[in-house]
Amino acid sequence: MRALALYGATTLGSLVLTALATAPTGAAAFPRQSPEARGVALAAERALISGMTFGPCPESEQLPDTVRCATVKVPLDYARPRGKQIGLTVSRLTARGKHPKTGKPVPRQGALVFNPGGPGASSMYFPLVAQMPEWKNIAAAYDLVGYSPRGVARSAPLSCVDPKDFAEAPTQAPVNPSESYKKERIARAKTYAKGCAAKAGDALRHYHSLNNVRDLEVLRAALGEPKLNFMGASYGTYFGALYATLHPSHVRRMVFDSAVNPDPSQIWYRNNLDQSAAFEGRWEDFRTWVAKHDKTYGLGESAEDVQHSYAKVRAELAHKPAGGTVGPGQLQAAFLKAGYYDDVWAMRATALSQYLKGNPKPLIAQAAPRPEAARDDENGNAVYTAVECNDAPWPTDWKTWDRDNTRLAKRAPFETWDNAWMNLPCAYWTQPRQRPVDVRVAKGALPPTLILAAERDAATPYKGALELQKRLPGSAVVTEKDAGTHGIGGGANACVNSHMETYLLTGKTPVRRAACAPHREPNPVSLDERALPLLGIPAAV
Repeated sequence: MRALALYGATTLGSLVLTALATAPTGAAAFPRQSPEARGVALAAERALISGMTFGPCPESEQLPDTVRCATVKVPLDYARPRGKQIGLTVSRLTARGKHPKTGKPVPRQGALVFNPGGPGASSMYFPLVAQMPEWKNIAAAYDLVGYSPRGVARSAPLSCVDPKDFAEAPTQAPVNPSESYKKERIARAKTYAKGCAAKAGDALRHYHSLNNVRDLEVLRAALGEPKLNFMGASYGTYFGALYATLHPSHVRRMVFDSAVNPDPSQIWYRNNLDQSAAFEGRWEDFRTWVAKHDKTYGLGESAEDVQHSYAKVRAELAHKPAGGTVGPGQLQAAFLKAGYYDDVWAMRATALSQYLKGNPKPLIAQAAPRPEAARDDENGNAVYTAVECNDAPWPTDWKTWDRDNTRLAKRAPFETWDNAWMNLPCAYWTQPRQRPVDVRVAKGALPPTLILAAERDAATPYKGALELQKRLPGSAVVTEKDAGTHGIGGGANACVNSHMETYLLTGKTPVRRAACAPHREPNPVSLDERALPLLGIPAAV
C-alpha cells in the first residue's frame, strides 16, 4: 500500500505468565500449536521478565531529554525463538499524571503504542506529540510509546540498493509509458528484487506483517502491559487489525486511523490499484482548490486549466530539469504529497506559479532530493517492498500488470504508473509468500475499537474503513465528511479529536457511526518575494 511515511500512547497490574502461553483467539491461520505461536509466547514471557531499561536516547534520534529510549529483543524467526535475536528501538515519554489545565492528578492508563504505517516508517518521534494541544489530555493519562519496526532505521535495518543510487535524479515519469520505457522499468524491478535478496540474504523472508504483529505482542509484554493500547495509521491499521484478530483478549483500546481495506483478496495488489484510482479524485480536489484561488496563483480558472499548467511544467522539466535534479519524477513525488495532505496545497501551488513566472527556486526547494535523507529514504522503501512482497501473492506475469494499469491509467493517469513501478519488484520476488490472514473477530471477543476515516482519503480509500468495521464487531467509525487528509487523529478537526480523546480516556465510542464536518480549507497565501521564506521557500535572486 503506497503511503508516505511522514518525516509526517497502561500499568493495570501484573501480567500473568500463563496468559502469555495461551494462544490468541479466532485465528485458524495462527494455530495454538504452531512453532510461531509457541515462539511468540516464549519471546513475550522472556520480554516480560527482562523488561526494558530506558535511558538517554541516541543523539541520532534527535529527541529531548524528557524522552527516554530502550531496545527490545525479538526473534528474527519466531519458529526458532532461541535463535538469532534482533533489537527494536523504542521511545517513551511517561504519563504526566496531571491535568494540563487544572493540575489535578490524572490516573495513569498505561502505555499507548503508535505506528504511523508505511510499511517502513518509524514512530520514535511520537512522544513529542505531548507538546501539542490536541494530545495534552491523552499525554496526562498515557505513556506515549514510539518504536521502529523490524527493518526500519536502527531496528535491524534493511537495504536493497546503495542509497546514492536510490536517490538518483532527475528521473522521468511518463503518463503514457512507451514499450521501451516499460522494458526499462521491468529490468529495474528485477534488479531491485535481486538487490534485496543479495543484501538481506535468508533474513529477508522474515520481514512481513505477521512478524510485525508478533513483535508488537513482545513489545506489549516488555512494557509490562497486561493489555495493549494501540493507535495505528495507514498500514499501521492493517497489522493492528491482524493483532486484534490473533490476540483479541490482549486488546484494551485500539484506534485505526485511515484504515487499509483488510479483505485478504485486496492485499496488496488490488489495494494498490484502488489507491491509484482514488488519487485521481484527490488530485482533482487540489486542482479545483487552486482554480478557486486563481487570483492568487494565476494557474487557471478551472481544474482543467490547472492541469494544463502542471503539464506545461512537467514538459519543461523533462527537457531541462530544475536545478539539474528536479525532473518529472521529482515533480510527481512532490505533488503526490498534495494528494495526502492539504496543508501543503498553498506551498505546491506557489511553487508551480513561481516556476511559470521564471523563478524555479520554490520548486527546487520542495522537490529536489535531499542527500542527507537518502539513507532513510532507501531504508523505508526497502522495508515497504519487503513487507508488501512477502505478505501476499502478487501477479508474476507482466501481462497482468500491463493490462490492469493500462486500463486504469485511462481514467486515473495521475498516479497509476508510478504506483505500479514502485510495486513491480513484487512480481519478481524470490522469497516465500504469506497467505493473508482473514481479519475477523467473533462478536464479543474484542473490546470496542475506534476507526477514523476521511471520506476522500486517497491513500486508504474510505471503503476500507467500512470493510474493517464489518470485520471487527463493536467498532465505530468516525467520518470526516468531504475531506481527504490521510491520518486525521490529532489533526486539524476538533470533532474528530474529541471522539478520539473520549475513546482513549473513557473507552466510549459513538453508536456505530459518527460524522464530522470537514476541517477548514487551506488558506491561499498571496506571496511576494519577501513572504516566500516564511514557507521555507527561498526567494528569487
